[in-house]
Amino acid sequence: MTGPGRRTIRFKDQGRRFNARVAGLALRDGYLLVHRAVHEPFWTIPGGTAELGEDSRATLVREMQEELGVEASIGRLLFLVENFFHFEDKAWHEFGWYYLMDLPSDFAFAADGRIVHEVVDGKNPLEFKWVPATRAVLEALPLPPVFLAERIEALPEHTEHLIWDDGDL
Repeated sequence: MTGPGRRTIRFKDQGRRFNARVAGLALRDGYLLVHRAVHEPFWTIPGGTAELGEDSRATLVREMQEELGVEASIGRLLFLVENFFHFEDKAWHEFGWYYLMDLPSDFAFAADGRIVHEVVDGKNPLEFKWVPATRAVLEALPLPPVFLAERIEALPEHTEHLIWDDGDL
């Protein structure tokens, strides 16, 4: 969510889009928190677009406050990703920072796949749920970028830099 005097790091050029996105992997009891805009057929890792002058950790803290209403504790940077994909007839080039993060213990949790939180972000209704943090489950969602499914069961000890092309969504 942006307001007066705030500028997201996102631009468009001749049908292409660039985005600087920061996301957080929240894990609890073997489950991963995911979210989606209700009109989209896929789920993603919670996060959002960085703002000019804002570091990536501050972006994630702000986004979790705006979307979940909680103070997230940001852990280590897992992945720095140069992500290429097509979405809604546009070619996207996205820099993504993927952190481990902890949410307060009183943030809603359900192991049965039901929606635990809903919010409207701009004009988009978002819904959040916990899913088993396994490759099979993340591949079945689907959950772009798809490299996350391949690595969820053995997260890196040190930051990995990836160049990834998800193709069409």
